[in-house]
Amino acid sequence: MTPTESSEERVSDRGVDPAQSGMFGAKGSGDTSGYGGLVRRQALPGEAQAPYGGWFDDVAGSLDGLVESVVIHRGEITFHVSRDNLGQVLRRLRDGQRFELCSGVSGVHYPEDQGRELHAVYSLLSMTFNRRIRVETSCPDSDPHLPSGVATYPTLDWHEREVWDFFGIVFDGHPALTRIQMPDDWPGHPQRKDYPLGGIPVEYKGGTIPPPDQRRSYS
Repeated sequence: MTPTESSEERVSDRGVDPAQSGMFGAKGSGDTSGYGGLVRRQALPGEAQAPYGGWFDDVAGSLDGLVESVVIHRGEITFHVSRDNLGQVLRRLRDGQRFELCSGVSGVHYPEDQGRELHAVYSLLSMTFNRRIRVETSCPDSDPHLPSGVATYPTLDWHEREVWDFFGIVFDGHPALTRIQMPDDWPGHPQRKDYPLGGIPVEYKGGTIPPPDQRRSYS
């Protein structure tokens, strides 16, 4: 049986990222992209209901009681779990379902998702069965802590450092959670949506281009 997409694309209980204005949704800094008048609304895919179809049900069954919700979109499955259950979920997927590789963790910032502003998305691969899934968890801006997954998946070492560097999520238990791309004394976390555009002047063939926050805004 082939896994089927059992959820319609609709406004979900997690809501809509409302009225994103401008090209990137950033606020508090001059939008110099020329897209200042752009307004977008994005409907998130709704929660899927069991049975999900095929091997999706086998994986979901192994996580019984540890999953908050399941989303199936474009034939791909994502398990949303609380941060308290994250470590146990990763270990069960590795040891019980043969998801031997975690190819990385990505940070996402949803400023409108109150109490769940910072998300972390883990991409897992079973080389034994050629299956791919995602695990997503979240934490609030006021307490940006998640358990480190390095002990389960050593490949997460540098990925967790990058998410800390750019989004400010603290991975408790990481062996050396330091910045990986920005300078050690860099203020803030530059991929958050509330981070100012900023920039440095650029000189090109004798002409100087000011940083983005100093250019004129378009209306």
